[in-house]
Amino acid sequence: MNARLRLLLPLFVFLVGVSLSAAAPPVRPPNFVFLLADDMRPDAIGALGHPVLKTPHLDSLVREGTAFTRAVAAYPICHVSRAEMLTGCTAFRSGVQYRGTKLDPKLALWPETLRRAGYATWYAGKWHTDGQPKQRGYTGTRAHYSSGGGAGKTPSPDHAGRPATGYVGWTFKTDDGQVELDKGVGLTPDTDRFIADGAVEVIRRKPEQPFFLHVNFTGPHDPRIWPRGYEHRCDPKQIPLPRNFAPQHPFDHGNAKGRDEVLLPVPRPSDEVRAELAVYYAVIAHLDAQLGRILAALKETGQLENTVVIFSSDQGLALGSHGLVGKQNLYEHTFGVPLLLRGPGIPRGQRVDAACYLRDLFPTACELAGLAIPETVQGRSLAPILSGKAKSVHPHVIGYFTNTQRAIRDGRWKLIWYPQAKRDQLFDLANDPDELRDLSSEPRHAGKITELKAKLEAWLKKNGDPLFAPAR
Repeated sequence: MNARLRLLLPLFVFLVGVSLSAAAPPVRPPNFVFLLADDMRPDAIGALGHPVLKTPHLDSLVREGTAFTRAVAAYPICHVSRAEMLTGCTAFRSGVQYRGTKLDPKLALWPETLRRAGYATWYAGKWHTDGQPKQRGYTGTRAHYSSGGGAGKTPSPDHAGRPATGYVGWTFKTDDGQVELDKGVGLTPDTDRFIADGAVEVIRRKPEQPFFLHVNFTGPHDPRIWPRGYEHRCDPKQIPLPRNFAPQHPFDHGNAKGRDEVLLPVPRPSDEVRAELAVYYAVIAHLDAQLGRILAALKETGQLENTVVIFSSDQGLALGSHGLVGKQNLYEHTFGVPLLLRGPGIPRGQRVDAACYLRDLFPTACELAGLAIPETVQGRSLAPILSGKAKSVHPHVIGYFTNTQRAIRDGRWKLIWYPQAKRDQLFDLANDPDELRDLSSEPRHAGKITELKAKLEAWLKKNGDPLFAPAR
């Protein structure tokens, strides 16, 4: 090569590089598929140690992604919890606190934020919060299930999880090619399959822009009915009772006569609790199969590796634990939720014990997508934990239910305060994860109760808890 060519070669290489760079397509932001169960306990995943449940597809998310083992639903009621997720705010700020209230229109919403950033935003499944999906930032719906309040043609199962007879048929409303399931509270034998059908249809469209697909399953919310093909998959006689099973709760926790608590008699018969757990586990196995169909559709269409898959539940459930049946309590089996993430930028096979809220998912998605987190959001992004830059984003987490229960949990200790019952409970979760031993009456722990209650009250006052509103 002569001297002149040697001088021109670096310029040629530079120009070719510039040309190739200009021709390269821009990096596409990740898709998001957010899968939400209804009333699923945090321990109800095989890979996380459940002694009976087989959940191969959830297990694959645990194996291929990150499991947050101490995630919580701050307010364990469906519509309030969903409002926290949509807004990234506490129930005291979202506008949906207690009952019959509306989302604050001044707040940014998760789907609307992504839609404005160029995402196609889709919704499939159970709604059960204020408004309708298309009013909240979703550009389209499939298999929309407008549930809530016990209205509609909800089939009634026989008592204690035994298979229902004479399934009530569901009507389908066609609106611009959309199948809408009839109104009701929980599961029919086929509801989650229909919801998964809608999600798979969206995935197979392969939209040109990145997409956010929010899938709210109905299971394992009651009325729990054996899904077709899953009848008697779990033998009630072989179902172990929860380690913290009790025939009766020791005092009125604020919901003793509530709808969920009267589903089983008091004292709780152990055989009926086992029967209820058997169908509960069968419904979760069916839900796991539907999740598997959605993951398969992502893989078959070549979209899985650029999709952040998030799985969680709107809250857990008692089902015999602590003598309770429902979700209106702040014990770990209900306050806690499963939380799994898989996808680009998510460490594989990692389990994280950092405390976090469901309302943290909105800002987490924003950061993973490279978007600014709206100023109204109170949740904190979990991205620093996923990237290894932080061990935690919350020093403690706070729970609340109506005006009857409040809780604070740090890395070791948990205080539950019952303002109406005028009682406290203190648990050392490091040594008593099942909350079997209440330490609140032991004098040596009085200082810990004082410390935790001071932190709890300070947080509640700062965040507008009506318990501390000035008297009018």
